[in-house]
Amino acid sequence: MTIFDHDMLREIYQQPQALRRTLELYLAANALRPDVAALLAGWSVPEGEILIAASGSSRHSGLAAEILLEDLCGLAVDVEYASEYSCRGGHDRTDLRHPSVLVLSQSGETSDTLAALREARRRGQKTLAITNAEASTMATEADVSMPLAAGIEKAIPATKSFTCQLAVLYLLALYEGARLGRIDGGDLAAHIRELQALPAGIEAQLDPWREQMHALASKYTGAHTFLYLGRGIHYAIAREGALKLKEASYVHAEGYPAGELKHGPNALVSDTVPLVVLATVDRALPASVIRYEKTLQLLADMRAQGARVIALANTGDEEVSALATDCVFVDPASEYLLPIPEVIPLQLFSYFMALAHGVNVDHPRNLSKAVVETEPGS
Repeated sequence: MTIFDHDMLREIYQQPQALRRTLELYLAANALRPDVAALLAGWSVPEGEILIAASGSSRHSGLAAEILLEDLCGLAVDVEYASEYSCRGGHDRTDLRHPSVLVLSQSGETSDTLAALREARRRGQKTLAITNAEASTMATEADVSMPLAAGIEKAIPATKSFTCQLAVLYLLALYEGARLGRIDGGDLAAHIRELQALPAGIEAQLDPWREQMHALASKYTGAHTFLYLGRGIHYAIAREGALKLKEASYVHAEGYPAGELKHGPNALVSDTVPLVVLATVDRALPASVIRYEKTLQLLADMRAQGARVIALANTGDEEVSALATDCVFVDPASEYLLPIPEVIPLQLFSYFMALAHGVNVDHPRNLSKAVVETEPGS
């Protein structure tokens, strides 16, 4: 039996089951549910424009959703900080664009995001809320609600609610892609099969990740700052990994697009400023392969520079392993599902870094949950 000393670690391990519960809300008989499709059909605007408003980890899932909805559905997506959205212009503002608005919040009560939702409604825009609390204010006030079934999340650093958000956003892309005719029946079935297989794959990797990230946290305890790097959809996970490290362990970190490292941040790289590089690849997707090859070149350059690098790579990838100081393996998946498993070792790294620095990982200073979510069905 696995022993958990903290809520954060327990909730990291609860992610496979939380994902299974969440998928059951939106899939039936290995297919999209017609009732959900009908509900979502009234939310999207004919112009195909979506604005996502969120804060913190939820905004990072929104950054991933931007790639999902644009690449799989052909929609035009912008991601706003919720705290900025409702401050852009006054009540007399004339909107030249009229997108549908998606708000993301674990609690459904986050004040900045709730203000963004209400501003969107005031402007007459269609709204969709994705929250971990079906009876929350956002879920109630939005035109459409897509709840998660992550269950209670007691630790302040978000883990299972974040991966469930990613899963629901992936499902939203499948529903929209099917509605718009951008995803055909065969591809849709393949996407659903892979999504349903994901929780079991994560379960099989949790213990190896736990052991390795514990060791890496001990090795890198003396680092002053970390730079997290990712390309495409993986940039969102670089941002999330950096945020998780900051809030859980008080160690400074920043997330950047991998191609931007040499446009300034590389000046910081030293023995006390290591890199965490997302170097996974979907070999069936040409664009992913191009991004991967560029990342390999970056890793080679960083090795020549003497940088310390923790890389996340596909299981068995010897090219990345040869170029990185330390390599963490993630089983292969499609490009748009890889963010779900690859964020989990980063969650574990932040957890063990927090312990190494003597931080109360469940209750970091100056942070709090908006509310404690209820268990599904309670």
